[in-house]
Amino acid sequence: MTTTTGLGAPVPPVIGCVFVGTSLDGFIARENGDFDWLVAAGDALGETGYDEFFASVDAMVVGRATFDTVSGFADWPYAGKRVLVLSRTLVRGVDAESAPDTTAHATLDDVVATLVAEGRRRVYVDGGRTIQSFLRAGLIRELTITRAPVLIGTGIPLFGPLDADVHLRHVGTRELGAGFTQSSYEVLGPDHPREP
Repeated sequence: MTTTTGLGAPVPPVIGCVFVGTSLDGFIARENGDFDWLVAAGDALGETGYDEFFASVDAMVVGRATFDTVSGFADWPYAGKRVLVLSRTLVRGVDAESAPDTTAHATLDDVVATLVAEGRRRVYVDGGRTIQSFLRAGLIRELTITRAPVLIGTGIPLFGPLDADVHLRHVGTRELGAGFTQSSYEVLGPDHPREP
């Protein structure tokens, strides 16, 4: 899924970017998909950088569970963005009226091929399994993780099994309101040496 520059460094066809909230113990939602512990902070979080981040991406890729959750919101949260849903079961089931400019794709290869064909390079990747798939494929380059000061014990994890270590460069950490902290990382290539 990657090409190579003249210097031999791999260049992914798309740059996956993650902007996500987790519990302190690493879950993005409860087992039933609820993230009440995250939204409870509301305006107390202050400026999170989400609007600026959202404006910087060309498209979104979400999994079926994330798509089902946001489809139930009063307002479509991805207005103005191209949305690709990674789902084998939803391929023919997207409602163009309630989810504009949205298509479903059965495989990660299908998603990447569509993004490349449409010239979309910087992509917001959301949903636990979808993030994990992009990470295993070497397509995530940026991670912004906002941690809530709560342990929920069990739920849907942000990360899962990997084929090899994924090395990160810490870009920065800041404190938000209500005791939340936000850390940003650059995902280093497989041949990049770890920083001391």
